[in-house]
Amino acid sequence: MDMVVGTLKLFFVLRESHSLKDKRRVLRRLKQVLFNKFRVAVAEVDHQDTWQRATLGIAAVGNDGEHVNAVLSKVVDSVRFVPEAEMLDYELEIFR
Repeated sequence: MDMVVGTLKLFFVLRESHSLKDKRRVLRRLKQVLFNKFRVAVAEVDHQDTWQRATLGIAAVGNDGEHVNAVLSKVVDSVRFVPEAEMLDYELEIFR
């Protein structure tokens, strides 16, 4: 059985955030929603000390590359319209 790992980096701007506390509140809720809905690992991986920028790293593991890719693609689709966090770009990679 092969193991497939998918990684996703999401780049955001949080225009309504005026402090690190505001940013953390938005990201905490977003990370929890993504975990609950897709069962993926989520962590803030860059811009930790910048209050209007955020980069989230997401990982999914499985034995079917198409399934892992589909899950991460659904994550991208679900965060496109988050009002508090505007997605600027993303990077998706699949490792076999």
